Amino acid sequence: MRALLPSLLALALHAGVHAQTPSAWNGELRAHVELQRANGRGPLAQANRVAPGTAAAPRDAAVAEAGLRGQLRIVSADLHLRQERREGGAHAQDARLNELHAGGEAPAALLGEGVQWNAGKKVVAWDVGHGFRPNDVVQVEPRRQLLPSRPEGRPLLQLEGFSLDGAWTLVWANPHHLNARAGEARRGEESALALRAYRHAGAADWHGFIRWGERTQGSVGAALAWVVSDAVEFHASARWMRRHDGFALDAVPGAGGLPVAGANPWREATLGAASQWLLGVTWTHASQLSVLAELWHDGTTLADAAWDAWSARGAALSALGNQPALRPALAGQLAWQSTPWNAQNLRRDAALLRVSWRHEGWEPVAELLVNPADRGHALTASLAWQGDRWRLEGGLRQYGGPSDALLAQLPARRTGYLAATVAF
Repeated sequence: MRALLPSLLALALHAGVHAQTPSAWNGELRAHVELQRANGRGPLAQANRVAPGTAAAPRDAAVAEAGLRGQLRIVSADLHLRQERREGGAHAQDARLNELHAGGEAPAALLGEGVQWNAGKKVVAWDVGHGFRPNDVVQVEPRRQLLPSRPEGRPLLQLEGFSLDGAWTLVWANPHHLNARAGEARRGEESALALRAYRHAGAADWHGFIRWGERTQGSVGAALAWVVSDAVEFHASARWMRRHDGFALDAVPGAGGLPVAGANPWREATLGAASQWLLGVTWTHASQLSVLAELWHDGTTLADAAWDAWSARGAALSALGNQPALRPALAGQLAWQSTPWNAQNLRRDAALLRVSWRHEGWEPVAELLVNPADRGHALTASLAWQGDRWRLEGGLRQYGGPSDALLAQLPARRTGYLAATVAF
């Protein structure tokens, strides 16, 4: 793979430079560096102080990527290649098909006029909103990545119908995970049926959603995008679910009254009912200056009381550092404290403010995310220039807040990137 990727990059670049005729295929090459500053606070930093090397520390990286997309008759494909070199000499390679699906017109005699079918691996992203999308029930795409990449689709079967002012989409996502064990098919990997209905009425777009997951059972949702005036747009989304996947803490302390468990006490589990919602407004000036404000609630992540218990356990573990005999076990216990960070939102409630401006190919962006519960925040600034084929960009994200804020305890205190992309 290490020898193959540079060859494919060179071949793709040669094809882009020397192509003389239009093609159904297109792609891009991107080279970027990732810059990370390790955090001195938080459970992972504590674990490494107790026993260096317990948890992987954030490291800078140089990354080369290639994407090739196209269509041949009824088959569409999106190939992604990636090679990275981390600080310290570690190498990693990845080659995957983000999409590979066939599609066409469904038999009119069976399903009516204007119905399309798709089968294979495909990106199906739903809902409104920028920082969070409660009704993105098929793709479950990570939001607010510092340097976004093309998402990897889900295996699915899909029917989609259109009319002059509406559409509907029926998806069976992850049919290959039917009857799979829970640990192999959580969240976006779960086998599920999902239905979306869309209707355009005046200045408003209305969306309705129904999903039935094999384990999590039913959920319903609705969304609205309303163009209030030439300058103002309002959007909202809400979802209620019968069950959801989340993190649970097994009973601790362990033997002897110490907060030490024999295995990771944090586990993924299928939990009870939950709700999610988002409210947002966008103001755009004629000069292409845009301001976005959003508030959201995510009932699938840990409640404030659960995070309080997490903090209390962390404090109890830290106190054991004064007992040398417990230090070997202590480092692993502290590292396990990072397990519930593997969620789309850390706190249930969040506020986002984003300001951007587009002018002659340039786009500066400033963004602030705040968790009111603990006053943790993430401040992001980026600058991009877009030409006919080239895109140059860079960005920086700083996490902060009081010492007990979750965002202030993440492994990386500061992350940044510089990237160059050429399309062909």
